[in-house]
Amino acid sequence: MRKAFKYRLYPTKPQVKDLERTLELCRELYNAALQERRDAYKKAGKSVGLYQQKRYLPQIREELPQYKRVHSQVLQDVLHRVDKAFQGFFRRLKAKKGKAGYPRFKGKGRYDSFTFPQAGATGVKLQKDGKRVPIYGIGSVKIKLHRPLEGRVKTATIKREGEHWYIVFVCEVEPRPLPPNDQAIGIDLGTNPNFLITSEGEMVEAPRYFQKAQAKLATAQRSLARKKKGSNRRKKARLKVAKLHRKIANQRRDFHHKVARKLVNRYGTIVHEDLNVQALSRSYVAKGIHDAGWAQFLAILAYKAAEAGRRVIKVDPKYTSQDCPVCGHREKKPLWVRVYTCPQCGTLLHRDVAAAQNILAKAWTGPSGAIPRSPGL
Repeated sequence: MRKAFKYRLYPTKPQVKDLERTLELCRELYNAALQERRDAYKKAGKSVGLYQQKRYLPQIREELPQYKRVHSQVLQDVLHRVDKAFQGFFRRLKAKKGKAGYPRFKGKGRYDSFTFPQAGATGVKLQKDGKRVPIYGIGSVKIKLHRPLEGRVKTATIKREGEHWYIVFVCEVEPRPLPPNDQAIGIDLGTNPNFLITSEGEMVEAPRYFQKAQAKLATAQRSLARKKKGSNRRKKARLKVAKLHRKIANQRRDFHHKVARKLVNRYGTIVHEDLNVQALSRSYVAKGIHDAGWAQFLAILAYKAAEAGRRVIKVDPKYTSQDCPVCGHREKKPLWVRVYTCPQCGTLLHRDVAAAQNILAKAWTGPSGAIPRSPGL
């Protein structure tokens, strides 16, 4: 399986200029490749493919000397990104669900990463002491390995996040399964006051990082709105807003990793609702759902479970908060009712705990009570 390792880079000022120059050249190539495909179809009704565009790369490097300082495989990866954007467009067009979303041009400062597809063999090589990483066209850049790199390096992506630079290694690693565990748990996701409630009654409080930082964000955004467009002060104000958003995202991601790790270590089977997070994020509860970050958490939980040899099962969310987990009696209750009292058998439970127990029960099928193995795990 493949695993990503992200590390902070500390380039010098000349190296920052080289990194920004490389990003700008990649952005120009991306836009040119997109324009070529667009014009070919509009004027001649023909489609230009990936390999047709790849054939022009040697000529581009010959006629435009600035591209010689960019690794050839980085330029190839830019064309792969254009091709991937069109593949996604045609897939959405065929599905006929909502807007297909034609690939867009990348504005200045809107192209933030470039990739070496064969890192380790060419383009990027980590030094043995782990303190520096030579990057083609940039030089030897200082790196902080806060955790050891594992497995065989497949790709390396240089990424800009605000004023910071990172390198993301994707490595081929061997799975390290945890000891077998027969315990199963159902989890119900929430936004306020609890992020997660288990079928055993354990509640994990929602950290609400965005809500707590709203006052600081409002001040920073008002300051940005007052600055003149194109000025250096506006640039500094924009970076300040971006820094606040980045801090919130980092805090949320760290919280998700810790909660997911705890669940994977304790339980052999984890059951959750198969939620349509995209649709919910457009509803009246969108702000809370975005702050909770359900989609990111479920993705982290899935890959940690796959690495540890655990099972993650998705179940239909219908009626999980309306059914009695003991007798199965169904009664619709408004959302403000937080205690579930069954009029038929008298069961008294917290509404979210009852929902988590129903979620777990949906995964148990057949007279033997066996849990079906989750697809792909």
